[in-house]
Amino acid sequence: MAGRITNSEAQLRPDPKFNDKVLAKFINCMMQDGKKTAAERIVYNALDEIDVKLAKVGDVEEKPKDGIDVFRRAIANVIPYVEVRSKRIGGANYQVPLPVKPNRQQSLAFRWIIQSVRNEKGRPTHMKLADELFAASRGEGKAMTTRDQVHRMAEANKAFAHFAR
Repeated sequence: MAGRITNSEAQLRPDPKFNDKVLAKFINCMMQDGKKTAAERIVYNALDEIDVKLAKVGDVEEKPKDGIDVFRRAIANVIPYVEVRSKRIGGANYQVPLPVKPNRQQSLAFRWIIQSVRNEKGRPTHMKLADELFAASRGEGKAMTTRDQVHRMAEANKAFAHFAR
């Protein structure tokens, strides 16, 4: 049947190493030109790099256990709760703050992390990804800056919230 919508969430298999669907989705987002094994290698090497960093860090309160825990914290920290959408009302465009749906929260978090990794030059991708995930898990880094800017923009345009439908 042409034009049939597939339930991609049901078809998504968890990643082979950690058995995590969110990580599998992130690997798919990291993939370029259909090279999934290269994307898996980058992500898994980044998680191994994070494990090495965690071993160097001493006993800190609420320290993540391993790389996958850092990954989950990073995604949880980067997800936005509100964003601004442009609405045309009475011949004028307004930036209206709206809550973000869960699927879009996750995809925006993935997009911002991957974008910050790809914009940085000069080092292997798995090292840049490890640094960005580690920083995001602590509430720092470029992806967190992007999230903060989106939240700040929504706060500044709170006066137009009554246009949201």
